[in-house]
Amino acid sequence: MALVMTPQLLQAIKLLQLSQLDLAAYVETELERNPLLERAETSPAEGASAEAAEPAFEVREDFAGAEEAWSAPELDPSRGEIEAGFETRLENVFPDDAPAESRAEGQAGDMLALTPAPYGSTGGSFDAEAPDFEASLTAETSLREHLSGQLELATRDPVDRLIGGFLIDAIDDAGYLRESIETVAERLGAALDRVSGVLRLIQGFEPSGVGARDLAECLAIQLREQDRFDPAMQALVSRLDLVAKRDFAALRRLCGVDDEDLVEMLGEIRRLDPKPGRAFGASAVEVLIPDVFVRAAPDGSWLVELNGETLPRVLVNQSYYARVARGSASDTDKAFLSDCLQTANWLTRSLEQRARTILKVATEIVRQQDGFFLHGVTHLRPLNLKTVAEAIGMHESTVSRVTSNKAIGTSRGTLEMKYFFTAAIPGAAGAAAHSSEAVRYRIKQLVDGETPSDVLSDDALVQKLRSEGVDIARRTVAKYRESLRIPSSIERRRSHYGHGGAPAGAVALR
Repeated sequence: MALVMTPQLLQAIKLLQLSQLDLAAYVETELERNPLLERAETSPAEGASAEAAEPAFEVREDFAGAEEAWSAPELDPSRGEIEAGFETRLENVFPDDAPAESRAEGQAGDMLALTPAPYGSTGGSFDAEAPDFEASLTAETSLREHLSGQLELATRDPVDRLIGGFLIDAIDDAGYLRESIETVAERLGAALDRVSGVLRLIQGFEPSGVGARDLAECLAIQLREQDRFDPAMQALVSRLDLVAKRDFAALRRLCGVDDEDLVEMLGEIRRLDPKPGRAFGASAVEVLIPDVFVRAAPDGSWLVELNGETLPRVLVNQSYYARVARGSASDTDKAFLSDCLQTANWLTRSLEQRARTILKVATEIVRQQDGFFLHGVTHLRPLNLKTVAEAIGMHESTVSRVTSNKAIGTSRGTLEMKYFFTAAIPGAAGAAAHSSEAVRYRIKQLVDGETPSDVLSDDALVQKLRSEGVDIARRTVAKYRESLRIPSSIERRRSHYGHGGAPAGAVALR
């Protein structure tokens, strides 16, 4: 059966991956546009909860105080009427609504065509069906996005990635870490040394100086990368208060240098960037609000609850529809009202199923990662979308949409759902290809780890990459190396000789 992608179906599918703010804006627009929709006084899913052992969710339509006409048979559209109105089957969007005999077919067939790229892959997403080229051309990359992309390439360890994501969230727009590593370690249940190690990793990212806790550390990071953090410069950076006072006599004594050297050192300091994050687009200030809460139950299991404060509260005003429909004379008015009713019913059903699905996915994540909730980040298990999808009987694409832009409130803080998934780059022969950025980063790591006695040629780089599961040609390695502005092995070998004293006849490189 071919899947007909109507505008309503596209909206329903995208509804799954909207963040709370985007969903609220979408629902607000629908409330203004559709006269049959109105805000409910209470949340339709208030109090919904699920224990990790048995997901449970109850959604009720609250028609308290409605007129008798609300329950008239003609105003309660059947499944077939909804499907006919939107030219698609409900199981195309709502897997839980599929008949048992067709659910497997729907997951393996129709839904497969809508599968977006899972976390860590290099392919496109479902949004490619209706690309917004203007947005992609005008959008600025935020510092958080820039650092998160580097973190994915820098480590495959899921624990380090979760710690790194937590630290990146605590970095402000100027590029400074605004939360102590002791607090992060305590909250995540991680060793302080491990958090410090991940912070050092982040401090090696671009832009240089990012992740520093104060100005002195920011300048020190940049000077180290320039190989200019000698003892005299260390002394200068440690007393920036004297630099601000322009107490040059004290600085000369402290650093043990003369006037000429001090002037040169101060010039180097001025050329550094005291706010390395300002080159990136300022990220919108958003408080991460959990979609679900996780707390310990009295029997030792975990209780997973939807955050009722964030669920849209809308109802279909069927009494208003009945009253207006009886007074409508023209076919145009009747068609308009019928379309509004279908759209309103589709939206309320979509919101209900969205809540059910979020709860179901979150419950399985908690079940899979109970070690994290009990003991901390060091007990985080490797997890991917496929594992969760198979456990709850949903398609992987549905889980991908649900976990996008969603957060879980825990005793260790509020974490994005994606943090609980391992997004490691495949590294085995025959597996999915590595991203070009990942390969470039690995080449840089290998070259940075060279010693003067063991400079890697392009052929040697090819062999090392192939031993790690990356099937790559020599010319591709050369192209990536040049894009990173890394000299050839011959030039690097000469450069190493130059640092240690070049032998007779060596050519100095410019």
